[in-house]
Amino acid sequence: MSRRELAACGLVLASAAVPARAASYLFYFELQGVAGYSTAAKNVVYSSMNAMETMQKPSLGFDYVQRFSGASGDVAILAVQGRLAYDPDGDPKVEPQLYNAYLKFKTRALDIWVGHNRPKFGLSASLDNHATLLQPMAMSGFGFDRDWGLGFERDFADGSLGLSVTTGSGMSLRLKNSYLVAGRVTRGVLERDNSVIGLSAALGRTLDVMGYHLMSEVPVSFAMGGFDFTWLTNSWENRIELLGGSRDGASAFALFWRTGIGLLPENRLKLEAQPVAIIAKGKTRVQFAAGATYLAGADWTFRVMYAYDQDLKDSRFIVQVYYYKGIRF
Repeated sequence: MSRRELAACGLVLASAAVPARAASYLFYFELQGVAGYSTAAKNVVYSSMNAMETMQKPSLGFDYVQRFSGASGDVAILAVQGRLAYDPDGDPKVEPQLYNAYLKFKTRALDIWVGHNRPKFGLSASLDNHATLLQPMAMSGFGFDRDWGLGFERDFADGSLGLSVTTGSGMSLRLKNSYLVAGRVTRGVLERDNSVIGLSAALGRTLDVMGYHLMSEVPVSFAMGGFDFTWLTNSWENRIELLGGSRDGASAFALFWRTGIGLLPENRLKLEAQPVAIIAKGKTRVQFAAGATYLAGADWTFRVMYAYDQDLKDSRFIVQVYYYKGIRF
């Protein structure tokens, strides 16, 4: 983690000293083991994706959420979430990873956040993929899983509206004349309507990064629009996303579908499949993933995944053991 990121995180923490009559918090300890086999590497791997990505690896971490309340209700929310991830072939072998590091102020008109959070683009803006093996399109170059900046959010009776203005640098805070402006509007409340339709748009000049690794110093143009649809019926879940636009002056399109079914009491077992098609720079890339998630108890989760990438000619078999425990001090 760079000094600039530490300073930005410290600023978020310092600004959390807002006037409040009461405060409550949630603190979770996280531990996970990840291992599998890659046919492209012809070896055992210890990451769910490319090792340079920030996704699932053997790690320990924490998740902290603090609410600040006043006489009229919540005033602000502070969220900090991080890990120490282990990569036996990496340099360094232990990598600090910062996911959430933002302060959200709640006003009558809208919520305003500043720090490290999800840009408001596509399904990635609403899916919590911090622990899952199957990933949305942000992990395939269509936006960012997290980015540094600020955002504005407003919930309505029939949907929501969000806008974010971020650095376009992803996990690391880098100021290299890059930026990303993104917005998303939705219709429907999933808990009430069992369906949500979303429209997104993003424009900017973004850095080519993979996790914390900068692939190029030169920002590239990014202009993208998207449509997404989430539909729940009985134990079935379906999420569809269509993205299209240009990146680095070349057209890029993606079609994403995730379908799953919950089994056993309280849907403790979930089976999912996720086909993806990407058309970029005149080439079509097909990806497919399927997985199972079993909730063994309040704190333990077991996941398995098979993932195929046509472009990399790789089949990957991954097993994950995940422990997530709430702690009170």
